[in-house]
Amino acid sequence: MRKFHKSDRSGHPTDSDPDPVAGEGLAVGLAELVEEAERPAARPQHGRGRALVTKGAHLLGRGGRAAARGTAVGGRALTEQLIRAAPRIPVRGLATLRAQHPGATTPESLADLLVTGATRACGALGAGVGAAAMLPVPPAMPMEIAAETLAVAAVEVKLVAELHEVYGLPAPGTVPQRAGAYLAAWADRRGIDATLLVRPAGFAALALGAEVRRRVRHRLTRSWLRRVPSVTPLLLGAGIGAHINRRDTLRLAEEVRADLRTRPPADPRYWEAARPAPSGAYPQ
Repeated sequence: MRKFHKSDRSGHPTDSDPDPVAGEGLAVGLAELVEEAERPAARPQHGRGRALVTKGAHLLGRGGRAAARGTAVGGRALTEQLIRAAPRIPVRGLATLRAQHPGATTPESLADLLVTGATRACGALGAGVGAAAMLPVPPAMPMEIAAETLAVAAVEVKLVAELHEVYGLPAPGTVPQRAGAYLAAWADRRGIDATLLVRPAGFAALALGAEVRRRVRHRLTRSWLRRVPSVTPLLLGAGIGAHINRRDTLRLAEEVRADLRTRPPADPRYWEAARPAPSGAYPQ
């Protein structure tokens, strides 16, 4: 499994991120939350989602008082938390994906499975916030919505990265450079800028810099505003929250896939090169 295993430490101090130690713990927790959200479970969607969102809100509350205040309005604090977590998001390489989904014999069928898993995870998170809002004594909803917004964004960034693997267009460069490229692609709802794939040095300037932050902040703010109806009981809470997330994640996936299909893979033999070994075979 390929993992964005280190945070960017190039230093972009902000007044909304004063506690790097607590923030580092949130980054690790958010990455773990992504894996937990995507794991199949027999638990009802709203119950599982509520547990995940509550866990995320708890992590967010430990991320520093200024960061917690910032989550109420989205923007810079949410952006910094997502950017810190991005290098830790677990992204599977194509060989791992094919081994885990042996029935997927084409890039399209494998991409379909990844999209299904991501939309299910995001739907559960949306249902969790909606269900929490309908409790007799609702929790502090700004923190809950912020946790959901971050968790859904992380699931979607992972999906974008793995779709690039599936279509033979993985990002080159260092861990922070790849994380920055996939965050920018998520924010733009398209594949990685094609000029960067032929000019890898361009990733050095892109990696988690000011431009990526601006694009991610804009996207997170819009996502935050779209989630407000999910906490309105008159709009059926859990149902509308799940629907909004599934719809938005599916739309993102369709736009990214449409863009990636127009590009030739970096290696024409990439799909065969990642073919799983036959059952019972041993490495030479």
